[in-house]
Amino acid sequence: MNARKKRDLLDLLEETDRLRTEGRPEEARERLLALTAEYPDNAEVACRTAWIHDALGLESEAVPYYERALANPELAAEDRRGVLLGLGSTYRILGRYGQAVETLRRGVEEFPDDGSFRAFLAMALYNTDEHHEAMRLLLELTATTSNDPYVQQYRRAIEHYAKDLDETV
Repeated sequence: MNARKKRDLLDLLEETDRLRTEGRPEEARERLLALTAEYPDNAEVACRTAWIHDALGLESEAVPYYERALANPELAAEDRRGVLLGLGSTYRILGRYGQAVETLRRGVEEFPDDGSFRAFLAMALYNTDEHHEAMRLLLELTATTSNDPYVQQYRRAIEHYAKDLDETV
């Protein structure tokens, strides 16, 4: 894509962002769908098209755009983070729990510093009846990220018991 066409695309994407933030998401969606037709291989267009569908409660329509974005090797790392989380969460909402777990696990592996992946993964694990792992993830996340002084006072115990909630003496 030449520099002029790239600048034009960025301007159009900024316009869709403006429409969304102004409370006109349907208009943003219409423009993004037109951009998708014109730029079917553009990762950023696919990301934004997925996100606007999710924002409008059109989760099943968001999935192919998320998948298209993930398949694109030019997807920026920060966008990849958002796409993995969005797709994993969307799969979960749609009842596609196995795909949600798989996608969110990939997010945890690729972005281990992002606790939101562990929180959403715990929800998906709950939906697949993997309650022990879900609780372990949430307890470890709470112990490592909470600023609550009482949680921090018992952090070692929380982390210890998170490994095996069924442990007794």
